[in-house]
Amino acid sequence: MEGLETWQYVTIGLLFVWGGFVRSGLGFGGSVLTLPFLLMVENAPLVFLPIIAVHLLFFSLITVVQSHRRAARAGIGSEEGSVNWPFLRYALPLMIVPKLIGVAGVITLPADIVSGFIFIVVSIYAMTYILDRPFKSDNQWLDAFFLVLGGYVSGTSLIAAPLVVPVAASRMQKHQLRDTLFVLWFILVSVKLAAFMWSGVDLQWRQHLWLLPCATLGHLVGLRFHDYTLRADTKVFFRVLGAGLLTVSLVGLWRVMP
Repeated sequence: MEGLETWQYVTIGLLFVWGGFVRSGLGFGGSVLTLPFLLMVENAPLVFLPIIAVHLLFFSLITVVQSHRRAARAGIGSEEGSVNWPFLRYALPLMIVPKLIGVAGVITLPADIVSGFIFIVVSIYAMTYILDRPFKSDNQWLDAFFLVLGGYVSGTSLIAAPLVVPVAASRMQKHQLRDTLFVLWFILVSVKLAAFMWSGVDLQWRQHLWLLPCATLGHLVGLRFHDYTLRADTKVFFRVLGAGLLTVSLVGLWRVMP
């Protein structure tokens, strides 16, 4: 991320504030609601994905540890805590192999193809937000399909949340959703970062010096927003985001098309 103009650096910093806010506020969406905008600023998936991945590891660990400590002080047992471990034991075996296949794709494919894939997937997600028709399933085979597909999408782009969240939400209480997803993302992203390091991808450590504080600011605001989401209807919030994501994704597709 060298040689960018001043407006690009400012925009990237603000987008990482936004990503931190969404990640801690909802427990998902930090990538899917940020990555398309970042790719419009600079079409470099392998620059932004390692940064987002490291941030996700850092903030998910902090948030889950804090939730666990609060539960321990309140005398809440593990079965009623903020992490639903049975769901993780169900989801991880389904997602690991497609995750690795997706990681191989993002490392070897040209940037325009990876960006085009991201924009297409995000466009589909955006339509589900706008129409208030999220992916839903009460069938175990469809649940498994969503998780397998989510593993692959997570491997290519870290934007699997809209596929995984409906399955997770149907299998746990609302207060467990965020932290359970954080543990899931932590494990999956660890696999992705290990693959990046093994293949020699630059993890952009120098960029963390200024982007981590940006994400931290968003994270702190998002923690307050999370308390609001537990008791409020967020449909309008997602519809507005969906319209923005669809617009950006369609413009992004137009830009990367040959």
